[in-house]
Amino acid sequence: MTLTHNRKPDENKTAVLAVNVGQLQALPGQKREVMSGIVKHPISSPVFLSFTGMTGDAQADLEHHGGPDKAVCVYDYSRYPALEQLMDRKLDWGACGENLTVEGCMEEEVRIGDVYELGEATVQVSQPRQPCFKLGARYDYKELPVYFQDSGHTGFYFRVLQEGEVTSSAIFRRVSTDPASMTILEANRIMHQGKQDVTGMRALLAIPTLADSWKQTLLKRLAKLGTAEQD
Repeated sequence: MTLTHNRKPDENKTAVLAVNVGQLQALPGQKREVMSGIVKHPISSPVFLSFTGMTGDAQADLEHHGGPDKAVCVYDYSRYPALEQLMDRKLDWGACGENLTVEGCMEEEVRIGDVYELGEATVQVSQPRQPCFKLGARYDYKELPVYFQDSGHTGFYFRVLQEGEVTSSAIFRRVSTDPASMTILEANRIMHQGKQDVTGMRALLAIPTLADSWKQTLLKRLAKLGTAEQD
């Protein structure tokens, strides 16, 4: 399924609508106890953003979530209406487990390596988000992660270049971009639908600011295809 929209890109209009954090809790309806920090709620007080994430936020699976390349999960609120229609329910801020609910950061506009001013902090786009089964488990809608992947509207992660305090009213603006880099939407296409796209994978690997975990995945795929990544 592919989502469409009529909104024209406006790179000068970005805003943080909510800053969301969550603590570990057991997901309902699981055969065994599954702990997750995916249930997040907006906070009104300032929060410190460090190189590994926001104070007061938690992740259960530190191998696949959190860390320097995935310090902040970001999701654009323009995607909410389609999700609400899909699941026939109203969604609150942080509904997709994101730390920042924003506007003006859609996947076809944001590029890997883009740098943003975020309150006192400086952050950089590192990779698209890859929603796991926990997102579907939260809403008892197991197809939800696949929907995210198929649409390409996954959201993305920031790494932190400079630590600092953040609030929902903080200045949030893109301060640099590389037009030659790849959008989040195109990176998602290569990762999820273009598993035979050697040219695309090499182009993605050539982006120096791409997260290491994505680089390793792409290198393994190229190796299985019998082709080596070229410098």
